[in-house]
Amino acid sequence: MTAANLSGGGGGRTHDAPQDAGPGTGLGTGGGGLDDRVPFLARLEKEDRQALLALGRELRFAPRMVLLHQHEPSSHVLFLLHGWTKVTASAANGYEALLALRGPGDIVGESAALTGRPRSATVTALEPVRAVAVEHERFTGFLGRSPAVSFALLGLTSDRTRAADRRRLQFASMSVRERFAALLLDLARMHGRRTEDGIEVAVPLSKQELAGSVGASREMVQRLLKELRTRQAVSTGRRTLLITRPDVLRRIARAERPDD
Repeated sequence: MTAANLSGGGGGRTHDAPQDAGPGTGLGTGGGGLDDRVPFLARLEKEDRQALLALGRELRFAPRMVLLHQHEPSSHVLFLLHGWTKVTASAANGYEALLALRGPGDIVGESAALTGRPRSATVTALEPVRAVAVEHERFTGFLGRSPAVSFALLGLTSDRTRAADRRRLQFASMSVRERFAALLLDLARMHGRRTEDGIEVAVPLSKQELAGSVGASREMVQRLLKELRTRQAVSTGRRTLLITRPDVLRRIARAERPDD
């Protein structure tokens, strides 16, 4: 689905944000501030959220469908209402790195909209996705009329940058094994759902996608998952992941001996 599908605008249609969205929901840091886990729409007041979404039109994407293409000219931003996506970037040698996961309440494509540059990454649906597409001119015009929404976007950008810097610094001194354990802990923190058996990672990721997030091969990830299953730290299925012993992952991520 490309920008050609956007002709005709949104014509006043409004969309409610996810049920857990909105200021004061308890999402964020213990001190009451926001962090990178809080999506854009959840940072807005209800009236601003509805007015912004009314500028666009709703689109639907099947699993593995590309929402935005790296290097393509930018004509719109997307607000995700339902479903998870992956954000990837490809190097000249063909290597694809998993940069982030974006889900309900998140905005994607905003950097290209604000800078006028081609898109820096590809966004692909991991499952059925619903999103609202808002054309650039409408989006930037709305920001100009709404300082509160502009500041919310600035705060989100700052939180994402800080999280990315923290991760790069952390990963720089780690082995692949340590990076992988840290990634699983991060997925549990960001996307985990607590069950009787452990922490279920709700985002469906393949072994190749996990490998692209830590700079490893698919075969290496398979070996690491086998080790973690043997140690009863995780349980895996087809695109499913259950973390049963986060303490084991923490020890690996800190490069401590398993018996410590």
